[in-house]
Amino acid sequence: MTIDIYTKVTCFYCMRAKALFDQKQVSFNEIKIDNDNDLRNEMIKRSGGVTVPQIFIGDQYVGGCDDLFALHAANKLDELLAID
Repeated sequence: MTIDIYTKVTCFYCMRAKALFDQKQVSFNEIKIDNDNDLRNEMIKRSGGVTVPQIFIGDQYVGGCDDLFALHAANKLDELLAID
């Protein structure tokens, strides 16, 4: 399962999302868009979102930090991550 998360270094919400993945003990690809317009444009094209984080689990677009935590609160995140 590939997890991509577009982030900025000083983003609190990015830190929260990464901490949740760390807590779940799943690895993720952090794509830092700080001062990189090409990566920022890639993120916007891929997600439609302009804020960070933008999170993808496999081929599924999750959304941002609040969306990730909503999946977690609804007990749907582990299933999406294929965690037993």
